[in-house]
Amino acid sequence: MKILDALLGRPLASWEDRAEKIGAPQGIPIFGLDALSSAAYGPEAAMTLLIPLGMAGVHFVLPITAAILALLTILYFSYRQTIAAYPNGGGSYTVAGENLGPVVGLLAGSALMVDYILEVAVGISAGVGALVSALPKLQPHTLALCLAILAILTVLNLRGARSSGIIFMAPTYLFIVCLLAVIAWGAVKVILSGGHPHPVVAPPQLGHATAVLSLWLLLKAFSSGCTAMTGVEAVSNGVCAFQEPRQKSAQFTLTIIIALLAVLLLGIAFLAPAYRIAATDPFAPGYQSVLSQLIAAVSGRGLFYYVSIASILLVLALSANTGFADFPRLCHNVARDRYLPFAFTLRGRRLVYSGGVYVLALAAAFLLILFRGVTDRLIPLFAIGAFLAFTLSQAGMVQHWRRKRGQGWQLSMTVNGIGAVATGITVCVVLVTKFTSGAWITALVIPTMILLMLAIHHHYLWVGRQVAAKEALDTGKMSQPIVILPIPGWDRVTAKGLRFALSISSEVYCIHVKNDEGEQPLAPLWKKNVTGPLQQAGLPQPNLIQLESPTRRVLAPILDQIGELEQQNPGRQLLVLLPELIESRWYFYALHNQRATLLKTMLYLRGAQHTVVANIPWYLEPRPDATSKPE
Repeated sequence: MKILDALLGRPLASWEDRAEKIGAPQGIPIFGLDALSSAAYGPEAAMTLLIPLGMAGVHFVLPITAAILALLTILYFSYRQTIAAYPNGGGSYTVAGENLGPVVGLLAGSALMVDYILEVAVGISAGVGALVSALPKLQPHTLALCLAILAILTVLNLRGARSSGIIFMAPTYLFIVCLLAVIAWGAVKVILSGGHPHPVVAPPQLGHATAVLSLWLLLKAFSSGCTAMTGVEAVSNGVCAFQEPRQKSAQFTLTIIIALLAVLLLGIAFLAPAYRIAATDPFAPGYQSVLSQLIAAVSGRGLFYYVSIASILLVLALSANTGFADFPRLCHNVARDRYLPFAFTLRGRRLVYSGGVYVLALAAAFLLILFRGVTDRLIPLFAIGAFLAFTLSQAGMVQHWRRKRGQGWQLSMTVNGIGAVATGITVCVVLVTKFTSGAWITALVIPTMILLMLAIHHHYLWVGRQVAAKEALDTGKMSQPIVILPIPGWDRVTAKGLRFALSISSEVYCIHVKNDEGEQPLAPLWKKNVTGPLQQAGLPQPNLIQLESPTRRVLAPILDQIGELEQQNPGRQLLVLLPELIESRWYFYALHNQRATLLKTMLYLRGAQHTVVANIPWYLEPRPDATSKPE
């Protein structure tokens, strides 16, 4: 317990939930890290696809970024309205499900789940990519570094939202300050040099163009660059995490995040052509990220460069925290509606939905291992889930305003309608341009998840119908049960089980399977230790049933005998008591045959409604140490 307290913090009581609420300073690192950190890989993802155009491709970064910023602005106003309309948390699942129907809500929820899993995997892999850019010797250890960071993030998020937010504040604000300083410093140099600054460290030279400009290529670059907008919906999903007035706190946090992201994206897009910086092949030796080139070109490879790269690494890796903050909340909401297992609704020791944290960590680890921790292999899967959720959320808000109406509803509906159309077109562009690059996986996974969640929902409905009780307690036929006690022989464990059986019912059947391989006969011991004492006390005698087993099978004869007793006593309640040894150390269980556990499992699988199974534990004392003397 002390180890858990040191690792995860002391357990929190339910009433301490209010103290875990956050303000804007913590909200930016918790809900904005994914959006802000996408400035490190969104522009690079677009520029990577422009490599075949040579240096000419760099000049298309600014117009592509301008289109992305226009879409980002639409999303900003749309999600401000979503926060206002859903102050208890207006995630895409909630908005789409409430206004467009449960199946559409599941579509939005599935898309978001995929998006959050990819957020974690892409954020971590991008962070390690930044580290490898600065220290190329670490490239062979990319995957190991990714998994180590994932493990650290999992532990931090199990400590609670407030704790993780406080921990992430320093690297987040260091990242923001460093990048804003680079952009401001670089922009001043561009202006003073008349648009042709001299880089302190020259970026790698690009080869000649190997392809011609086409609309298809620009669309592909735009769809990759749209990954810079993932995570924008995080604040609207987590409104409940903010301090009162939580609606205004969430809107203020969203405004700061979007403003910072816009400045970072625009600054990178402006400086890259000026310093002749282009993306390099991430699979080739000597790979350098765009931000690594930009910082080196503006400031050189001194202390500031390494501090900036370290902040980028930390923020990219920690950007996965947005997924950790929202994925468990989303799973909780879906599970609350009985579309996911009930375990997702339970809060752990630090008032977080631990089940969602564990599932997210495992899914992200699977993706990192599958794609060897390389960001560009994960990017094609990334934007579809986010923009599909954007589209469904905005479409749901249109329906919301149509139903609610109220003051200014036409303007609000128009804003959300524009957002739905714009993000819907983006979904189509991303799906078409990235389909063969891996987007087909996302397009296949999302419907599969919907079918799975519908199956879970139907199962819960079926269970509910099975166990529903509309009538009062039936007080008839409340007789003593028939107690069945399988016994291996006569020992203290059997004696404990028999005493308990006789205290419950006067009709007890003890079943023993004979072992012909040198076993001491049970009948004499039974007469001496059971029959005699019970006769003297005037108590009812248990029925001893001894079974032959020529093939040395033990469980099958016991099951057959229980079945016979069920048939002979239709409608009677049967209670099967299973004596079981409880070891003081877990590794001692390998020394026992585990027949009690197997028999219990087989009885459960038989599904007899009138048969109840209970364990009778016998706790073994710890073994004495080697230095103690025998008695």
